[in-house]
Amino acid sequence: MALDATGDNPRTRARERVIAAIADTMDLYGATHSFGQLYGIMYFEDRPMTLEEMKTHMNMSKSNMSYAVRSLMESRMVTKLEEKRERRDLYQAETDFFQAFRNFFTVKLQREIDVMRGAIEEVIPELTETILAIDTPDEERKLALQDLHKLRDGLRYYEWLQQFVERLEAGEFFDR
Repeated sequence: MALDATGDNPRTRARERVIAAIADTMDLYGATHSFGQLYGIMYFEDRPMTLEEMKTHMNMSKSNMSYAVRSLMESRMVTKLEEKRERRDLYQAETDFFQAFRNFFTVKLQREIDVMRGAIEEVIPELTETILAIDTPDEERKLALQDLHKLRDGLRYYEWLQQFVERLEAGEFFDR
């Protein structure tokens, strides 16, 4: 591979284009552009990286870098390794896109399921009490009953979504 006048080579330019594309698409999933860039940089590394190395690549403050890495770890796109380099923590990106997809979406979908089911299951008894109370006006009872039906449909959806997440985690959708 021949270097061009700026010292770049086709492989470096190709990596930069893919890293930019990863960063551009990460915002579709609620991650910032810079988090996507960091994941892209780590994706192409052939070794684990320290926060200091990431900071150098990204020109970010250490606190912003720590936040980015923590966010990527919560999405299970980056893992913290048990080993250390010169007493510094090491991090590595998940490079299998199938696994990264599975990790990212199971975390996000499970959070949605937990939050929504919790809220729905909390208000159903309250709506039921309102519907059954003798002193509830007819119009309010009718509206509460409509809401109750909607929320029960919502629970059916979240039960289905839970099964989807479990199947996604089990790798059922990945015939490679």
